[in-house]
Amino acid sequence: MVKVLNRLFRLRPGETGIVLTLGFVLLANSMALELSDVVAVSGFLSQVDVSNILIVWAIDMVLILLTAGAQSLIVDRFDRLRFLQAMIFIFAMVYVVLRLMFVFKIPDVVNYGFLFLLVEQQWIFFPLVFWILANDIFDMTQSKRLFPFIASWGFVGQILGLGLAAAAPALLRNLGVSPAELLSFNVLIYLVAYVALTFGLRNIKLRKTQASKETARESLTEGWGFVKEVMSFRYLMMAVLAMSLVITIVDFHFLVVSDKVFQNAAPGSFQTFYGLYRLGVTIIAITIQATISGRLIERVNLKTIFLVLPYTMVASVGVMFVPTLAASAISRALLRLTKNAIDDPAQKALRALVPEERRGRVSMFMDSYLFAIGVIVGCVLTGIVVFFGLRSGNPNYYYIYLGIAAAAALFSVWAIYRMRKVYDSSLFNWRLKRRQRGGSILDRLV
Repeated sequence: MVKVLNRLFRLRPGETGIVLTLGFVLLANSMALELSDVVAVSGFLSQVDVSNILIVWAIDMVLILLTAGAQSLIVDRFDRLRFLQAMIFIFAMVYVVLRLMFVFKIPDVVNYGFLFLLVEQQWIFFPLVFWILANDIFDMTQSKRLFPFIASWGFVGQILGLGLAAAAPALLRNLGVSPAELLSFNVLIYLVAYVALTFGLRNIKLRKTQASKETARESLTEGWGFVKEVMSFRYLMMAVLAMSLVITIVDFHFLVVSDKVFQNAAPGSFQTFYGLYRLGVTIIAITIQATISGRLIERVNLKTIFLVLPYTMVASVGVMFVPTLAASAISRALLRLTKNAIDDPAQKALRALVPEERRGRVSMFMDSYLFAIGVIVGCVLTGIVVFFGLRSGNPNYYYIYLGIAAAAALFSVWAIYRMRKVYDSSLFNWRLKRRQRGGSILDRLV
């Protein structure tokens, strides 16, 4: 049986235990996050107007900008395995605090808002540390072969979490149990993940990195310096900024349309719909991730793979102009599927080229700083359109922010085409420049 699984998923001797441990930890985190995310969004929107979600998103991204610098220094300065273990244990304790907040009857808008911010922070920081650790364990060739399979465990966790979130309103109502007990379930999930990680990777010896002592500002400068000097990363940075802006607008419009449809529905209806919708999207995504993504990344140049998401964004925004829930749901699903199942694994594979002692800084800059800036810009632009649109009395004001998303999607297409032109020279001539020019920032990164 083990041989069949190894052959099916292309696992080689010595890899099975490591891959299964990493996969389970990713599954546990994804399950807890999806469950919390659906509960937080539905609970928050039941308390306030949907447009307020833009404020929460912006606050969340500001928090990321404030904490990302210190996080990147810690990631590169300490043992990544111990750091991930500590992070998982802290997550468990924070959910204990959240459960107590419900027990002491703190206003629901505060509880759900705090839960939402916690989940969003976890979405950023856990994958960052997890995939940096995975890159430390596996080399470039292994990462291209194994990362899609490891990532597919995250999709399994999403399926379990979303399924539970969709069933929770009816299930808890029949049992007479408070929805807050789902937080206790999350505590248990993270404690089990902590034990699995501790024992599953106890014999792993990571490559030792040599990180210089520097401030958060210097860390940000170094990440920016790498992206600025490696031309392919520079254009990829532009595409990431545009992508985060488009995702923000698409997600917001989906929630606006959904809120109108379920405005007078029975309590818990939106949570059930939202959970089932994301469950369907995730089932499709895991199929693509486990069967197609790895082979696609191995057989097709990375610079070509990066074109898929920009073109998908253009198509998704176009579908959003149709003012129905079905169109909005399809548009968001198409965008999320492409990003999660194709673009994210490709970006993780590309970053394996970054020296491990600097990988945390570069990953933090790309995944946290750039993403946060793009989301904040998207929230501000969308918020301005909504503010003046509501006061104008014109119900079709949403076409303006969808137009902004369309422009950003087209810009990302241009950026990736520019990246393709400089891809080979910026990466494959990289080491030649290091030999010739000892003082450049690339010399310190290779």
